[in-house]
Amino acid sequence: MSDTTNEPIAEHAVSQRVEIVRIAAGKRTPQTDQLAEETAVALEFNGISYATMLATPADLEDFAIGFSLTEGLVADRREIRGVDVLPACDGVVVQVEIATEREVAMKSRRRAMAGRTGCGLCGVESLDQVIRPVGRVPVGAPVSFARLAAAMTAMRRRQTLHELTGATHAAGFMAADGSLGDVREDVGRHNALDKLIGAMARGRIDPTGGAAIVSSRASYEMVQKAASAGMGVLAAVSAPTALAVRLAEDAGIVLIGFMRGDQCVVYTHAERVSD
Repeated sequence: MSDTTNEPIAEHAVSQRVEIVRIAAGKRTPQTDQLAEETAVALEFNGISYATMLATPADLEDFAIGFSLTEGLVADRREIRGVDVLPACDGVVVQVEIATEREVAMKSRRRAMAGRTGCGLCGVESLDQVIRPVGRVPVGAPVSFARLAAAMTAMRRRQTLHELTGATHAAGFMAADGSLGDVREDVGRHNALDKLIGAMARGRIDPTGGAAIVSSRASYEMVQKAASAGMGVLAAVSAPTALAVRLAEDAGIVLIGFMRGDQCVVYTHAERVSD
């Protein structure tokens, strides 16, 4: 299998222009608007259909790699032999070739998942596949709130699809020095984080000492994915869930919510956040 680029495949645009009527102050105004596309993306591993999700049809190789890692289908990027992104009549098929020993493990927990946008749980056959244990993330140096706030602001400026459509989430990685690295967007918050993790795996970017920043709430699965990638900090624009806080506490992840302007709420391991 050959590697693919991270550009949207030609058959599936990431946004679509539509005609609308805006009503304000009693006036009706015909206008055009730009809407984010969501496309059915089928993930196949060694020819076996594993999951079908709705996602923004861009950075799909990153998505496949990140999904493979955060779902525990592979333990390391090197166990992925190749990724092909192929247009289909009703969506996109992403064919992933993984090591044979991983295929055996995958078959033991195979699921056929037809999910809503960004849903990572639909079709899971048992609860133990949902509440999967994660290892404890190595404790890094304290993270600066000022740097996190600056990175969150910088990420907003790089949310080009959200600026165009207002309908996508973003996930970005802030390095230990405060610089903003990769940013990925998707209509689903889980998909955006998977794309980010996949991009970092492809680029061999070490997550130690850095932070994941997301333009969404911090659900359990978002913390689970961050832990799987070895990220010690997860900062979100909105609130976490109680289950997410418990997992972050156990995994040693600094979990921050309501990261807006010069304010935030630190839910776990607050001693590792410097003012």
